[in-house]
Amino acid sequence: MDLVLKNIGLLATPVGKTAKKGGEQKQILLAENAFVSVENGKIVYAGQGQPPDAAQVIDCQGRLVTPGLVDAHTHLIFGGWRQKEMARKLAGESYLDILKSGGGILETVRQTRAASEDALYEKGAALLKEMLAHGTTTVECKSGYGLNLPDELKQLRVAKRLAESQAVDLVPTFMGAHAIPAEYKENRAAFIELLCGEIMPAVKAENLAEFCDIFCETAVFTPAESLGILAAAAKHGMVPKAHADEIDPIGGAEMAAAAGCISAEHLIMASDTGIRALAEKNVAACLLPATSFCLDKNYARARDMISAGVAVAVCTDFNPGSSPNLNLQLPMYLSCLKYRLTPAEALTAVTLNAAAAINRSGMVGSIEPGKQADLVVWDAPDLEYIFYRYGSNLVRSVVKKGKLVV
Repeated sequence: MDLVLKNIGLLATPVGKTAKKGGEQKQILLAENAFVSVENGKIVYAGQGQPPDAAQVIDCQGRLVTPGLVDAHTHLIFGGWRQKEMARKLAGESYLDILKSGGGILETVRQTRAASEDALYEKGAALLKEMLAHGTTTVECKSGYGLNLPDELKQLRVAKRLAESQAVDLVPTFMGAHAIPAEYKENRAAFIELLCGEIMPAVKAENLAEFCDIFCETAVFTPAESLGILAAAAKHGMVPKAHADEIDPIGGAEMAAAAGCISAEHLIMASDTGIRALAEKNVAACLLPATSFCLDKNYARARDMISAGVAVAVCTDFNPGSSPNLNLQLPMYLSCLKYRLTPAEALTAVTLNAAAAINRSGMVGSIEPGKQADLVVWDAPDLEYIFYRYGSNLVRSVVKKGKLVV
């Protein structure tokens, strides 16, 4: 064996290669006094028994071990930050108010357009290193701060470079439909034509994105516009996703189901009809409690979604405006406190279900033979502890593809 993790006090993991829905979301494997053996970056065995000899041994000394965390919704690559907006928010301006005035996403667009590819790469690499130190081993990464051909491609090329050069698995998403840029404020149709007729073919030509996301929201893209853009993306080989019903209930969840999205994101204001549609069409819900926390807004109806049979994932929404937090441990805690998920449901939400939301559940998201050896050793005696001790980084060690990286 290449690697053995022994003396695991508690091994906690969902099991399977597909998302868990309803009551299945809380059904996880708990094995005391366990070990995990790894060969060629893959898990060979996970459970109880006598550990075999190995070239490298990690003595977990009675600690908790879980799968590596999967963050299925981030805006990782961007120029600058937006700390100056805090005063505006404290003065009562809303997210949409700031966006309409040219701030918010559009401010980050200006800073991203001004940044070089190398500068974005160095910043992204440092952020991924920090995420890895907090237990996140797979990250989805959206564009959407370019909103033109050269700068959308710049973001996605940075994502490709990062995927090829550092430990974290990076999953690229094209999100040119993140906002209407200032230069197209009076001509929405022309911008949509640019997205579908020029930028998407260029993204496909360089094979830069696996998914396409869109911001279906008041003052951004309507459900009808979103359906058209996602249909165009599908013709260019990109799997659809959707930011839906974050601020207003405009039918975004229903649109995501109709578009055949693999996941719908945010869903704070999703209607009963929208939730049923997600369940019927097997659309995963990527919920973002740190965004609700940062904006001091309502939280998504996670319990209703689980009851309806929707597979619920929990993600950071890391971005410079509404969730400048890349530590997935905070959303984990908030998912219990605000969504009322059990620790078992929450673990599934940040591992197997998050992996399914980015089409990686056959490879990562659980600890079982044949899967990639992405593992976290926690300074914790049991699963409940990591959802209780918020505010401290409880990660002791991280194994990525069978290599000790933290």
